[in-house]
Amino acid sequence: MLFEPLTLRSLTIPNRVWMSPMCQYSARDGVADDWHLTHLGARAVGGAGLVFAEATAVSAEGRISSGDLGLWNDDQEAALTRIARFVAGQGAVPGIQVAHAGRKASTDRPWRGGGPTGEWQPVGPSPIPFAPGHPAPDELSPAAIRRIAGDFAAAARRALRAGFRVLEVHGAHGYLIGEFLSPLSNHRTDAYGGPFENRVRFALQVVDAVREAWPADLPLFFRISATDWLDDRPSWTVDDTVRLAPILLAHGVDLLDTSSGGNAADARIPTGPGYQVPFAARVRAETALPVAAVGMITDPYQAEQILADGAADAVLIGRELLRDPYWPRRAARALGTATRWPDQYHRAV
Repeated sequence: MLFEPLTLRSLTIPNRVWMSPMCQYSARDGVADDWHLTHLGARAVGGAGLVFAEATAVSAEGRISSGDLGLWNDDQEAALTRIARFVAGQGAVPGIQVAHAGRKASTDRPWRGGGPTGEWQPVGPSPIPFAPGHPAPDELSPAAIRRIAGDFAAAARRALRAGFRVLEVHGAHGYLIGEFLSPLSNHRTDAYGGPFENRVRFALQVVDAVREAWPADLPLFFRISATDWLDDRPSWTVDDTVRLAPILLAHGVDLLDTSSGGNAADARIPTGPGYQVPFAARVRAETALPVAAVGMITDPYQAEQILADGAADAVLIGRELLRDPYWPRRAARALGTATRWPDQYHRAV
């Protein structure tokens, strides 16, 4: 099943081994360079059916770090066009995740500690710092919230012109959309805070704006943190995710990329092989929205079993693809499935 195609709207993705968006923190002024071309291109050559560019900021203030990719100007769009063209030329589907870091913005690269840099002022739903030592974000006004939804739509139009065929809205890992979803980080008392219906309002405004900008025949994904991993205070839960999924489907989302965590610095997360798969499985079992599973999926037989069990429609591979760009081709061989190698590499088959 891992190497069966999957069709969403008019797009057929050649297999169900997909590369997860993973920040490289290596751009200059939001512009992709040869590192990004090599990084993403190698995974397309390696056989991933869908190759996602990293979380790409919809505005300068929406970057996690000054090294993040961006998609708010022509130079950024042109650089990504080259990459999308190469990925597609290798038989993979080029995808991109659009994002706003919210209160987790203006931090350093992870290999420099990842702490706040003070290069610009973060924003968020409420003036609550992410963690001790982090600044309190400026609380967004309703007008600013609407403007950011428009930034997502503008980035979607640029992504389409650049040649990407799948767009994913980043609503996970404690970044801006996830901050609005969770009562842990959203203490507002207006139409964007309080009850569930209000806390999901910004996410739906972004989805609606993006869906209007993105062609009706191309799929739209949404990445979510299924839980904040907290049980000692109000937070986002798996029940909330299951409740939101059919609403996202009704607003034009085609697949839920089901991750977890990232909104609470002190959350205790019991990691292990496939530890997030049950979240995807529950959404798939209880709603009509297709899902992708993520999280320490490293073995071909493990990935195949996830699909065979009906826990997900596809798997997104992250760190394992950093270690081995050719993991999909190795997995195909292990499972006895033929794949077409690039002509240049055919002698190695």
